Formats: sequence, structure tokens, C-alpha cells
Amino acid sequence: MFDAEVTARAPRRFATFERLESRVRSYSRSFPTVFDRAAGAWLYDAEGRQYLDFLSGCSTLNYGHNHPALKQRLMDYVMQDGVAHSLDMHTRAKAEFLEAFESVILRPRGLKYRAQFTGPTGANAVEAALKLARKLTGRSNVIAFTNGFHGVTLGALAATGNGHHRGAAGLPAQGVTRAAYDGYYGPGVDTAGQLDQLLSDPSGGIDPPAAIILETVQGEGGLNVASAAWLQAIEKIARKHGALLIVDDIQAGCGRAGGFFSFEGMGISPDIVTMAKSLSGLGLPMALTLIKPELDAWAPGEHNGTFRGNCHAFVTAKAAIDTFWRDESFAADVARKGEVLQAALVDIAGRHSETVVSVKGRGMMRGLDVGSGETALRIVRAAFERGLVIETSGAHDQIVKVLAPLTIADADLQRGLQILAAAVAEATGRADLDSAA
Repeated sequence: MFDAEVTARAPRRFATFERLESRVRSYSRSFPTVFDRAAGAWLYDAEGRQYLDFLSGCSTLNYGHNHPALKQRLMDYVMQDGVAHSLDMHTRAKAEFLEAFESVILRPRGLKYRAQFTGPTGANAVEAALKLARKLTGRSNVIAFTNGFHGVTLGALAATGNGHHRGAAGLPAQGVTRAAYDGYYGPGVDTAGQLDQLLSDPSGGIDPPAAIILETVQGEGGLNVASAAWLQAIEKIARKHGALLIVDDIQAGCGRAGGFFSFEGMGISPDIVTMAKSLSGLGLPMALTLIKPELDAWAPGEHNGTFRGNCHAFVTAKAAIDTFWRDESFAADVARKGEVLQAALVDIAGRHSETVVSVKGRGMMRGLDVGSGETALRIVRAAFERGLVIETSGAHDQIVKVLAPLTIADADLQRGLQILAAAVAEATGRADLDSAA
């Protein structure tokens, strides 16, 4: 981040934020402008400059900004005085979402889950999942993985690996044992086997877990991808040791990493799935904890939240299902774009092999490992100056992560990748190899 630079050059429009907003803000430090409107894959600032959005609200806007079909459905609902806030009371908007979710998303995939609407963020969904697992098993310990990210409220934060976020808690993280993710020690090291050995050893020092929580692709942790074999091994470990398997699909779900759920085709059946971000389709706050029916042991009101009934989000979430998921065409197009993205990143890596360590990720959730946070930040700055919004991730912010909208037009995807290539060239002193788009 470069807050000092922003402050030094800040025009009058920044004065309000500098005076009134907490210093906890982060993304605004990397993208020092005032955004005014957005459409599709494009952001526009107050001075009329346009930026391709390869951030997508950190995967909250998988269908782009203000998608016309979703926006129209919401406008129609509001103009009909549809219920906006309902706690957990029954509403037509909720019923229609649930019916569409069951018939279009769950049933064709052979899945049966009950939906728990939590507070509106992914962390709320994770808190509910962990709490339910502990209630069901009578155990307190949870296994979470290196580089995992599950939120920054205290329970979810204990399962999060990132030291920067954990350091702000003011309390020691409790109730979580950290295990090594797939590939953490490099190829050939069986981290699932290591975990099973520790849990199977009465002197291994790990209390029997209530749950094992994981991401199939670690978004904030650096685009680390778990193999199907590793995921299947972890599920077997959970079953063997009486733990529930929780898949955190908050960033990797809704088509981002392939399929509506990121674990499709992986040969696993999670007990609990957490979702948020792009679930509402239009960027409206909405989170969901999916629970296998036989595990739905909540007493009425035992876990709640004031904003668990966002009917506007139910409306747009159903619109997203109707628009994108009623047949296979959207998923197939996303898979095609994922291959285009992969090929372009491999090409950039090949031209900058002295800087790019590897290409990482899956689906439309990919990026470049450039070895250091300093190099990645230079690329982000150079990209922004050229009209591209893109972020970093990883333990050292060393991954330049592409989260373009899944709906992005081919021409816009290519333009954004050209800008990224030029930014990499400039940031690494090889501008002779690429020209700005």
C-alpha cells in the first residue's frame, strides 16, 4: 500500500475520506481515485477515467457490475413494494430463491442441503458452521490449514492463517489446530497422511476435532489448489475421526473456480458448505450456510442475526440462477475463458521467467506468483496507471491475482491481459518486451 503517496497528492475529493474514515481501509490505498459508476467489467471514476475491473469485489461480482437482468429484477421488486427486511420470517422472495436453488443448483448435482441464512458476510456463515459442528460433536477443536482464510471475526479468525489479521485480535486464537495444506511442503509430501497420523496417535497432541474446514482453492492464501486425491483423503480422515467436513466456498464458489461449487467433480460430499460474495449476484450482502439435513440440529433462534433476511438479495440471487445456471452454457463459457486466462498468464510468465515464479489457480481464479510483495505491488501500481484494477494475495502478497468477471467479453479480457503484461514488463524493467495496451 502507498498511503503516504496518496495523502501527498490527494486532491480535494479525498479530504472527506482522510478526515472521517478509519485508517483500517485498504483497497482505497491501492486504487487512489473516487469511483462513480460501474457497468459490466468496467469502473468509472469521478473524472471520467475508465478502468477494467480484474478485482470484481474480491469475487463478489462474478457476473459483473449492474448486470441488466439482475438489476431489472431488483428494480421491479422494489417498485412493487416487495418486503426488504424480514429477519427469518417467510417471504415470497425467500421461497422463490430456495425453490430455484434446490431445482437448478442442488438437485442436478445430487446434493441435499438445508439452507441457514446467517448474517450478511462470509465470516458470519463460517461462524455458524463452526458453532454447529461443535454443538453436534461436543468437541471444541477444529482443524484448519496453512494459508487458509475464513474471515476476521474471532471464531473465523482462529481458523484463518494470516498473521496480519490474527495480530489485530487482541486475544489468543483458540479452538483451532493448524495443519499443512496440499503442497505446503512441496510436491511429494503427503500432508493428508501426516494429519491422519497425528490424529490417530493418542500422543499426537491434537484433540479430536469437531470439524475440518478448508478451501478447495485458497483465494487470499495465494491461489493454492488442492487436488481431488488430497480432498478425498481429507474427507476420509474426517469420517474416520468423527469430524464434520466444512468447505468454505465463499470466494471460490458461484462459478469462480469451476462449477457452481468449487468441489464439483472432486469426489467429496461436504457436511457443511459456506457461501457469500457472489451468491446474491448483484453484490448485495448475503451469506448462506448449507447443512446436510440430518445435521440440522439447531434449536429455534439458537443462532441468528438481524440481517439474515435480505429479500433484495434473495431476488437477485434467484435472478442470477435463472440467468446463468439453468443450462450448461454459462459454465462451459467460463471454463473456456479460464483456459484463455491460463494461456495468457503462461505466456507472460515465459517472457518474464526471471521474475514470475509460477502460474497458479484454477478456472477464472488464477494469477502470477512474482516472488515478492514489493514486485507484486509495483505491478498493481503500473496496472492501475494503465486502467486496470487488480489485487494481490498470498502470505507475502506475492501473487498478482486475476478475478475478472465471469461474464467479461473476450475483447475486454484480452485488453486487461495486455495491460497486465505491460505492467509486469514495466515493474520488472523489461518494458522493451511489452507495450502498453
